[in-house]
Amino acid sequence: MSTESRPAFYALSPGGWRDYVTLLHPPYTAWHLSYVVIGGCLAPTVAWGRLAAAVAAFALAVGIGAHALDELRGRPLRTQIPDGVLITLAGLSIAVACAIGVVGAISFEAWLLLLVPVGLFLVLAYNLELADGRFHSDLWFGLAWGGFPLVCGYTAVAGEIGIATALAGAFAVLLSLAQRALSSHVRHVRRRVAAVRGELELRDGTREPLDAARLTAAAETGLRLLSAATVVLAAALVAFRL
Repeated sequence: MSTESRPAFYALSPGGWRDYVTLLHPPYTAWHLSYVVIGGCLAPTVAWGRLAAAVAAFALAVGIGAHALDELRGRPLRTQIPDGVLITLAGLSIAVACAIGVVGAISFEAWLLLLVPVGLFLVLAYNLELADGRFHSDLWFGLAWGGFPLVCGYTAVAGEIGIATALAGAFAVLLSLAQRALSSHVRHVRRRVAAVRGELELRDGTREPLDAARLTAAAETGLRLLSAATVVLAAALVAFRL
């Protein structure tokens, strides 16, 4: 059976404004921005202005910049957005995100300036697959899109790093690795498999057809639930700290 389908479960029909919504990877962007919020809410005292600035910076760098760079490499989402527009979106969003980080560090804790080049490196190295893709691995995904946002959320609010930060960062890395394991399987089926043929023979002798939807259904349900759960956790922490 043919596996012709959308390149992601959240992808809209191609063309026009829908391409820009798809480019944002909405459930995944919300997921990773939640790490920033979770980190900030773990600080002894929550400075909501600094936390909002950190969320804005990651929304620009990850939600727009990183995804625009990713789409430039092979069009995995099959959007019709011109290359020039993608380059402009990536450059502007990443530049503004870095500016937010620099201004925030200067006005709060100067040592936080060290996190700006780290974040810039992670975005470029991962999404442009620099050094022959050495930074495009599962571990680097967990560190860049899980641990780093959470640690930045905490440090932007607290101005320090402690044991709690490291443990929470490890949680974000592990959860991101779970995301990567599920999404890698789904991407393989949706974007690379041309056809699925076969059936499942159950112990009672009945047979069930095997198709692309069956291969991805469980993993995509897990991704939807994990994304929603992480956002709800972030919202619960905000409500708790208000």
